[in-house]
Amino acid sequence: QVQLVESGGGLVQAGGSLRLSCAASVSISSINEMGWYRQAPGKQRELVATINSRGNTNYADSVKGRFTISRDNAKNTVYLQMDSLKPEDTADYYCRARFLLIFWGQGTQVTVSS
Repeated sequence: QVQLVESGGGLVQAGGSLRLSCAASVSISSINEMGWYRQAPGKQRELVATINSRGNTNYADSVKGRFTISRDNAKNTVYLQMDSLKPEDTADYYCRARFLLIFWGQGTQVTVSS
């Protein structure tokens, strides 16, 4: 069982920045892949960014060049640095871990005002 706790969401103006954190209950160095997903009201959950155990990253086209995913194995935490935020980035953001099974955090809300 892997428990994931997200933090760092909030309200920000367009053009601003936020950093999300996802703290895991296990050593993330043993987790195959961790990622951030988001779900806007009335829409399906979508991939934002992933990072695997080797540090390889993958981003949705809509966030490339604006968001950066990173991991700190010593703190068992994955981060999502979000810059140049747009109103369309407004969503609930979820941390996901793929470790034999798929585990999800509870989510953190991000609201970007225009």
